[in-house]
Amino acid sequence: MRKPELNSQRTGFIAGMIIPMVSFLVFYLFRYGHIPFIEFWRYIWFRDILAPLLSLNILPNLVIFYLFIRKNYLLSARGVLLATFMFAGIILLFKVMSLI
Repeated sequence: MRKPELNSQRTGFIAGMIIPMVSFLVFYLFRYGHIPFIEFWRYIWFRDILAPLLSLNILPNLVIFYLFIRKNYLLSARGVLLATFMFAGIILLFKVMSLI
């Protein structure tokens, strides 16, 4: 049986997409776990704090990025960077929508 390859752009991209979502969920559970998720979503949407909150949830990608760089998994680091840029585009979209 073949061992999974960790040094691939796909691995980094998947990690870079999952980690911010997990950190968002952890933030919700620790800070606002007493209210339903849909109410939490409405709260951050109507208070226009979705973009700053998503910006903070991208920070754990730095840890994974530097871990991949340290292990010399440069393709995986490239995938994390791609996922981070995609999240940055989504955040920019939310910021532009809040200006309109």
